Amino acid sequence: MATFKSIEAFPEALLETLDILGFTTMTEIQEKAINPILEGRDILAQSKTGSGKTLAFGLPCVIQTDTNNYKPQTLIITPTRELSDQVAVELRKVAAYKSNLKILTLYGGVPLRTQAESLAKGAHILIGTPGRIQDHLAKGTLILDTVKTLVLDEADRMLDMGFYDEIIKIGSNMPHTKQTLLFSATFPEKIEKLANALLKQPMTIKVDTVQEGDKIAEIVYETSDKLKTLTALIQSYKPESLLIFCNTKAEVVSLTDILHQKGHSVIDIHGDLEQKDRNESVIAFSNGSKRIMVATDVASRGLDIKDIELVINYDLPFDQEVYTHRIGRTGRADAKGTAISLYGPSESEKCAYITSAARTAEMKELRVDATFKILSEYDTLCINGGKKTKLRAGDILGTLCKEIGIDPKMIGKINITDTKSYVALHHTVTDKVLKALKKTPIKKKRYITWILN
Repeated sequence: MATFKSIEAFPEALLETLDILGFTTMTEIQEKAINPILEGRDILAQSKTGSGKTLAFGLPCVIQTDTNNYKPQTLIITPTRELSDQVAVELRKVAAYKSNLKILTLYGGVPLRTQAESLAKGAHILIGTPGRIQDHLAKGTLILDTVKTLVLDEADRMLDMGFYDEIIKIGSNMPHTKQTLLFSATFPEKIEKLANALLKQPMTIKVDTVQEGDKIAEIVYETSDKLKTLTALIQSYKPESLLIFCNTKAEVVSLTDILHQKGHSVIDIHGDLEQKDRNESVIAFSNGSKRIMVATDVASRGLDIKDIELVINYDLPFDQEVYTHRIGRTGRADAKGTAISLYGPSESEKCAYITSAARTAEMKELRVDATFKILSEYDTLCINGGKKTKLRAGDILGTLCKEIGIDPKMIGKINITDTKSYVALHHTVTDKVLKALKKTPIKKKRYITWILN
């Protein structure tokens, strides 16, 4: 595999940053896309989730940003708030070498006025959802006449959500000379229509477009009692992390309650949750303090949660594309995973596209441990302070280890947002930390702390 050092346009400071972050060799999409993007080509790229596409389009955008000009130069449109945040986090990390580069997210769930005030102060790279970007354009709080690059990330998902007209309108507010980069996991006809409308003589790149059979083991179970089968699967597979998909919010809430009552460490995510609660669900699942996530398809795209061992389709997805995206949550990067789908006797035709590719299994094959529960050894400590109060992971770690005397091995992942910080703590030290932080300041300031339920 080629390394980032092989790209002549990459400055030494960026290469050092990438090295610190653990990015040395390029993925296939990065190797094929970065140089053409730097050359100004329009790109039509098919690449599945987890292929490294964010850096494929993000690194050229960061490099080519003129930080002396505080007007928008790159607009990245994503289907969901979660993906907007994920892309922003990734780009802020690699942009650390370039001082004063401002990245701003624009999506619903946050007051329009707050975002408008941030836009008025200037930003270089904007990342947002079609609806909220349109809101700002309509109110005149966003001007796109300085945008040089438009990126459409997970374009097929945006079209599935009915955003074709919004994307076209947003594109019409930019200079005709802009560069357009379209990334999609699938290439249905509507993607070709969008590409024809927005891209100019694009270079087409197709990378790893089929799930690798040896990376994701696909299995199906026919059952007349899905809950009983799910329970048996959990007690047989005993996964470190489990993502369960349901088709409706009501089913997600109901199943989460049932699994919680059975003693499992579980959390849910669906479209009716406030953005803060959705973010906290993702944080708790990704840091291991919750080991089961029950989700609607809001989690099938745009959530970068690594090392999900098992995905279960409790409800069959509505179509094959959704199925592909769901099972793509496991077996990411170099990891392997398992995807299991449950279906009733009357649903055999509906899931023919799954059964034709997957192994059909039977309950009698399972070795069930009826006493097993998926429990976590970690809690998530919430601290009422974040980036806006200039809290850093190092500050928190220093206070916990040096001031309170916690062994670093008892501290897991630390996530810091604008207003809050989240720390995974081994449950044996949780009470000690909570009590100590009532008296112990972090950076000379005392913060309110609590445990995420």
